[in-house]
Amino acid sequence: MSEKESLESVEPVADKGRRMLLLAGTGAVGAVGVGFAAWPFLASWNPSARARVVGAPVEAYIGDLEPGQLMRLVWRGQTIGIMRRTDEMVDNLSEINDDLRDPESEVADQQPPYAANQHRSIRPEILVLNLHCTHLGCVPEFIPEVGAQPFEQNWKGGFFCPCHKSKFDLAGRVYGGVPAPSNLVVPPYNFADNDHVVIGVHPEGAA
Repeated sequence: MSEKESLESVEPVADKGRRMLLLAGTGAVGAVGVGFAAWPFLASWNPSARARVVGAPVEAYIGDLEPGQLMRLVWRGQTIGIMRRTDEMVDNLSEINDDLRDPESEVADQQPPYAANQHRSIRPEILVLNLHCTHLGCVPEFIPEVGAQPFEQNWKGGFFCPCHKSKFDLAGRVYGGVPAPSNLVVPPYNFADNDHVVIGVHPEGAA
């Protein structure tokens, strides 16, 4: 065999080996690249800090909440209302019992035991409610004024849902004959002190 023939028979073998080495190296780099590209996607599966604390209690300052005023905050993605009722508002609660579906708050899962009373609260003047209508979850309008309304002649103040016309009094109790099946929900809450309400935690010793 000539020198030229010998070289021609060896070079393809060397090229093949070199090509396999390059392909192997490229595959390894590609795998590493895929790993780096996949990391943000995989990391996105980890719960965010916000997700971890979404169920955490929320504290609200009510020291400057005026009588008749409602403040709103968000807890667990839900709109929570805190209202300071006047003495007249509390007294009016008993005047419309006959118009309500559940005036005695007998549906147990609509409020904690410590709010299963006529004013549905720990302190009669402070109302704490989940403001989402128990029909389809709309947030009702707050209408505290007493007087005839287009939707209710004997209106003593309360909440009116514009989505499907459900009505609730100033304790979140539902009127009869409306789409909402039950009272607005009272979330777990307690008073850290006279001026701070903590949403999401029952009072010490309460279920």
